[in-house]
Amino acid sequence: MRVREGRVLFDGRDVTGAEPRTLAPLGLGYVPQERNVFPSLTVLENLEMGAFTRRDDIRGDLERVFAIFPVLAERRRQRAGTLSGGERQMLAIARALLARPKLLMLDEPTAGLSPRSVDVVFDRIREINRHGTTILMVEQNAKKALEFADHAWVLVGGANRFDDTGPAVLNNPEIARMFLGG
Repeated sequence: MRVREGRVLFDGRDVTGAEPRTLAPLGLGYVPQERNVFPSLTVLENLEMGAFTRRDDIRGDLERVFAIFPVLAERRRQRAGTLSGGERQMLAIARALLARPKLLMLDEPTAGLSPRSVDVVFDRIREINRHGTTILMVEQNAKKALEFADHAWVLVGGANRFDDTGPAVLNNPEIARMFLGG
């Protein structure tokens, strides 16, 4: 998506219009909504792809993501294409973490997942955030996302309509009536 107005700054640096390949080395991670794993590669090979820009040893970070996502440790030799939807989403997030992002952008991380997988993915996102990675998320399940969001923006027609803390947005009667079925 092209920026129509204004600039995009990250860590004081203007990244407006920057090529995606230049953003990972700056500390920006991204997990797309769909087609976010390499299905013919194993879980471990997918994770290694997340560290492609790094020159250091990734074993410590692999252990960290396996601690966050134990199911991935159990399935490290399994082909990613055979994982459930929730497991594929966890793998995509874990792979992005191998690049050590300062900011992790998630596009609809729970779209199409079972209710159980939604809960697990949100729990893991909270854990990642508690360990110091900033999360910027677009999410269909607004109520669940707003429960733990430090900050929230509600866009209407591409323009920022509401801007507040997650709980304040969640408890705003106008927003609840318009967007949250309240």
